[in-house]
Amino acid sequence: MRRYWQKRPLLVRAALPKPKPPVSRARLFALAADEDVESRLVLRRGPRRWTLRHGPFGRTELPSRERPSWTLLVQGVDLHDDAAHELLHAFRFVPDARLDDLMISYASDGGGVGPHFDSYDVFLLQVKGQRRWRIGRVRDATLEAGLPLKILRRFTPEQEFLLDAGDMLYLPPQWAHDGVAVGADCMTYSIGMRAPQRDALAADLAARLSDALDDDTAYSDANQPATRHPAKVPLRLQTFATRAVRGLLANDGAIERTLGEMLSEPKSHIVFARPRSVWRPRAVALDRRTRMLYDAQRMYINGESVRIAGTDAVLLRRLADERSLDARAVRTASRAARALLREWFDAGWLRRR
Repeated sequence: MRRYWQKRPLLVRAALPKPKPPVSRARLFALAADEDVESRLVLRRGPRRWTLRHGPFGRTELPSRERPSWTLLVQGVDLHDDAAHELLHAFRFVPDARLDDLMISYASDGGGVGPHFDSYDVFLLQVKGQRRWRIGRVRDATLEAGLPLKILRRFTPEQEFLLDAGDMLYLPPQWAHDGVAVGADCMTYSIGMRAPQRDALAADLAARLSDALDDDTAYSDANQPATRHPAKVPLRLQTFATRAVRGLLANDGAIERTLGEMLSEPKSHIVFARPRSVWRPRAVALDRRTRMLYDAQRMYINGESVRIAGTDAVLLRRLADERSLDARAVRTASRAARALLREWFDAGWLRRR
């Protein structure tokens, strides 16, 4: 983190000591056929001819493995598969608030998505076959016109690496990269980070704070005299607007609370199922789709927040960091903490371990 994070690329040979794909090809194709899973199919038909299709894809809709230059991309695999979710945990040296998801790319010989760049950090882990990566700083961000993919018009590679199964390449934001499968059955895991832009983050926070503001006071200018300058904005209206915006921040910790709730929201398509079993104070673990964060004052889970303090705070922070609690920790928790755990269990956010 000190030497490379957001500074320069890093190639790690044998990052995965036993490169057996946690998610098999058959399992990946099955996920691509699920309408609740985001998937894309990219075919390259020439130097500047690309086609893009969105899933779900039945097994017969995918090209044969012998056909060259096609790629299947399956997004958010960690939300649907326990093995993928467990692999993602290896990257929790980065805060959960920044960790986004795991995407799997399956490609035939020559498959890829063209030279492009991301605005966030990414780890490219080769789990099967080989892929050749060419990387370089973005000198010109102009994209090819008329293509369904965001492909750089001008790409000047500075380094080139051939990754074997188990190797990993880290790229900081704004580093262009072009990965091409060498041989069939190429499978690459892409671990991406969240990197909200300042203007979008501010707009989202302001909208959420505004929704939570319970003040429908209307502007009033009962003593406004007739004006000789109708185009001039009234000072009183400017003051009213200023106070309205300041009102969004009037509550102590409003931004921190709203940010935590926003960062812990699950993906929009996620639906939690209520458990079939009855709650018992036993060992528990967070559902793989549950997002749980905390700060000095609050705990955030799946878009909701609760104030924490004392021994309850220690317990719940442990649950968030380790994503599980043993039976003894659950049994000895306070009545309030056990009530929260039961509420989350009944909502499907927590399950028996």
